[in-house]
Amino acid sequence: MSAREEILARIGRAVAGAADVEIPRHYRTTQQVDDLVTLFAERVDDYRAIVHVLPEAEVPGRIAESVAGRRMIVPDGFDREGGWTDLNTADGVITNCAVAVAETGTIVLDHGPGQGTRAQTLVPDYHLCVVRADQIVSCVPEAIARLDPSRPLTWISGPSATSDIELNRVEGVHGPRTLEVIVST
Repeated sequence: MSAREEILARIGRAVAGAADVEIPRHYRTTQQVDDLVTLFAERVDDYRAIVHVLPEAEVPGRIAESVAGRRMIVPDGFDREGGWTDLNTADGVITNCAVAVAETGTIVLDHGPGQGTRAQTLVPDYHLCVVRADQIVSCVPEAIARLDPSRPLTWISGPSATSDIELNRVEGVHGPRTLEVIVST
């Protein structure tokens, strides 16, 4: 018997015959937020991301300005025309999102239409994400309720960053160094 099997056997014997106990869980599933868009934009900005809150009619112009001169990946299902590139030559990626969380400034991709693959969203140094105002929810439990747990989920809270042992912040280690978010109202 391996050490793992021995430990699990001991645990099994220790709890044998114990009564099932229901643990009440009273998690907060919603949060009252007066202005989801403003809170989300503030939180995204706190993460050192670039954020624009624009009327829907101004979004195409902002996208064109943001991607000018960049070789961009545009995933299937993203409503955009132009000269676009593949992962090996890309400077950046442009996506939609599945949901966004105001309280945490988090963007969630479920890699559905317009959201690309994980590699497409994590390899390029620049990520431009377009978030519709109706995709913003107040808190994480609300976001989870909107998501399909069988889909691959990528949770993005700002540009990729980490700190070394001396607490020096290094960006772009595990994903895009620059995150730009356009919130379409």
